[in-house]
Amino acid sequence: MALTSKITPYNPNWPDRFLAHKPLIASAFGDELIAIHHVGSTSVKGLAAKPEIDVLIEVRNHSNTSARDEILVGLGYVRGSDLSEGHHFYRRNVDGIRTHKLHACTRGHFTITQMLGFRDLLRRDASIRQQYEALKLQLEASNTGGMGEYLEKKSPFVIAALRRAGISTPE
Repeated sequence: MALTSKITPYNPNWPDRFLAHKPLIASAFGDELIAIHHVGSTSVKGLAAKPEIDVLIEVRNHSNTSARDEILVGLGYVRGSDLSEGHHFYRRNVDGIRTHKLHACTRGHFTITQMLGFRDLLRRDASIRQQYEALKLQLEASNTGGMGEYLEKKSPFVIAALRRAGISTPE
């Protein structure tokens, strides 16, 4: 089983891809929207990544999900399973290739703190960034179980790095 995309060297066009979709994504969230953030490895200059733009959307609540989902479908997004209470997930594929992942989380959700905290940690700490990239490449090379296995095996590194940085994580 393969990952959704192959890990590639950092592409300086990734931030532009985020910025191009940001207003389109915002249009789906209306008054619920608090903020839209570029997260994940594509948001960290110099870090190899799957070329899938991760977007974190902070919302006041999830009260207009039907209207939101309809707009996002029109933009090519498909709603996946909720990843936790208050954390909705969407993905966008073009010609069978994953291009974007959206994480819509309610204000105060622990995922917001984790995603922003880990992104910022990778941006400021070259050593952690290099360790993380090496881990991702090793996990890709040894992967037989697809995305679930990949995410599960990199999670301990992420949690440990966040805790060392004093960023709270769920137990």
